[in-house]
Amino acid sequence: MIDTDTFVTILYVLADDFCKANLSCDIRPGPNASLSRSEVITLAVFGQWTRFESERGFYRFAQKHLRCAFPSLPHRSQLNRLIRRHREAIVSFSLHFQERLQTRTTLYEIIDSSAVVTRDAKRRGNGWLPGLSEIGWSNRIGWYEGMRLLSCVNPSGIITGFGFAPANVQDRPLAETFFALRHTPHPALQSVGQPAHCPYVADKGFAGKHCQQHWAKDYGAQVITSPRRNSKTPWPKVMRRWLASIRQIIETVYDKLHNTFRLSRERPHHLTGLQARLAAKIALHNFCIWLNVKYGRPRLAFADLLDW
Repeated sequence: MIDTDTFVTILYVLADDFCKANLSCDIRPGPNASLSRSEVITLAVFGQWTRFESERGFYRFAQKHLRCAFPSLPHRSQLNRLIRRHREAIVSFSLHFQERLQTRTTLYEIIDSSAVVTRDAKRRGNGWLPGLSEIGWSNRIGWYEGMRLLSCVNPSGIITGFGFAPANVQDRPLAETFFALRHTPHPALQSVGQPAHCPYVADKGFAGKHCQQHWAKDYGAQVITSPRRNSKTPWPKVMRRWLASIRQIIETVYDKLHNTFRLSRERPHHLTGLQARLAAKIALHNFCIWLNVKYGRPRLAFADLLDW
């Protein structure tokens, strides 16, 4: 186990080194912010543990236990504004662990989507994200209101790219945008990550002869899925089980995001806040894998990583 002070210190050092090496100087008019960009990234990432029931719970913990490390900790509302302002830096930080672990070259990557609930689907009214969150279906929880998160994971569990859309967007249109942005990057949508020079393994939600041919031809994305049960050329049972065993890692990763890093309890009031916290959860996930590797522990052993 690692004590919280050591964990936060290592996280801050990595964030500070990353900002100095990869990001331009954050120069803005007016007085200096109470926290540096590295400090904001550190607090945003560390605050995603499920031990903190909410942002308010984490802020109380930071006031009591992290004042020595962050003496200029501002009011909670100001901290939230700083986190939203630096959300692009958090996104970049979350995806750089693939290079630190030297896992950019793999045999395949796994792509899949998961439900992100933002509001009780049975409530009346427009809610906090009208026109952005929609009603969708998830095999895990049924009907829900919120977003659909699409993630790409390598065999070691590192999240190499992610994006989200309203819950009523299906897997194939979401993958179309994801592959297009990986092929032709846009500076405002860097969360999709770098193109994978290997096949993508997916479930039947991404199946479709014409779609897969289009992705391979136009974006260089070869997607491997098992045919549907009513296909003229179905796979034998042993092949379907083999593909399911390869895909199991992304189910484990989503379980970590939802239950260990509080994604299932997200109730965002603004889209930028959701973007920042989602990137922070993915950064915490990748950082914990990197830390486990450094300490010679199992990569996804997060439950006993910290000695609270």
